[in-house]
Amino acid sequence: MQTHTSTDIFRFEVENGVSEYHAILRITDPLLNYTEQVNALLAAYEQLVLDTLPGAVAVFKRFFLSDAANQTDHLQALLIEHSDCAVSIVEQAPLDGTKIALWVYLQSGVSTRNLPHGDYEVSHGGYRHIWSASNFNKASKSEFQMRLLFNDYIMRLSEQGCRLSDNCVRTWLFVQNVDVNYAGVVKARNEVFHTQGLTENTHFIASTGIAGRHADREVLVQMDAYAVEGIEPGQMRYLYAPTHLNPTYEYGVSFERGTYIDYGDRRQVFISGTASINNRGEIVHPGDVRQQTLRMWENVETLLAEAECTYDHVGHMLVYLRDMADYAVVERMFDERFPHTPKVFLLAPVCRPGWLIEMECMAVKTIHNDNYKPY
Repeated sequence: MQTHTSTDIFRFEVENGVSEYHAILRITDPLLNYTEQVNALLAAYEQLVLDTLPGAVAVFKRFFLSDAANQTDHLQALLIEHSDCAVSIVEQAPLDGTKIALWVYLQSGVSTRNLPHGDYEVSHGGYRHIWSASNFNKASKSEFQMRLLFNDYIMRLSEQGCRLSDNCVRTWLFVQNVDVNYAGVVKARNEVFHTQGLTENTHFIASTGIAGRHADREVLVQMDAYAVEGIEPGQMRYLYAPTHLNPTYEYGVSFERGTYIDYGDRRQVFISGTASINNRGEIVHPGDVRQQTLRMWENVETLLAEAECTYDHVGHMLVYLRDMADYAVVERMFDERFPHTPKVFLLAPVCRPGWLIEMECMAVKTIHNDNYKPY
């Protein structure tokens, strides 16, 4: 039976422990209409959890749409019957000409439950992992929306016994018309972080700030986030790669290049959105997407190496392009170097116009650390 879909899977399997999986699900026939594509994608997801990865449960999903204003309501109506985890929905068009794609993060051997305010808890091994998705408000400016988003998130973390500075691992900030609205996002984040004790002398939070649109045109910023309750001081560490990258505060923003957490049995690595930049904060290879891709790979590889990881440990890649005309050359480059890594290419301008491409990823490797509880 023809399914019109492809599913790429990364597996980190642990005997008598928690296994982790990343999957990218894509449509292979762009001639299908939107309803047909959604139905095919959800059918492929059902096959994934029932047949391919039995016993694994989704903990986080992100759907990428080509036209959120016209597509979100239909997708959300269908997801009411599949509300099994935190769900993010953002307009970042798949660059293969289809209307929808899906990144899903799954685990086995965990307990899950819904929390207030739409957050989602995954617990095991003495830790509570809190996923938050598709948060938004409709204040009048991007600066005000960002400030309200963070203030609300801080209160929600507090209700769960967590703090932004101690427990938040990762954020994703999707900004409508990023060339115009990103400055307000940066201003609000800098100010909120300062009130929370997050400064250049302490640490920030791994993050991607990228173009992305909500279905409602009045929503200028939406946020996904991930936090862990139960980690100890020193268990979460930060990646700098000073030979290749500069501290972000040097050009006025406040996020970490990467973060890793050591558990008793594994190291999880979260690489922020990374572009073609040098350790003076300058864009490298302006106007040349091939050379920018190579430098971006080198930067990410250096961050991974600082966490004693390689690209072999990477579970998925999200690749963002400003110009859809660059898709063909970039896809070929990625397919040649990373033929087996789950990945998706998305139309999403980066926060600085000169950057033609950006990528983010997550990685995991086995370690043995008696100082911490297993994952």
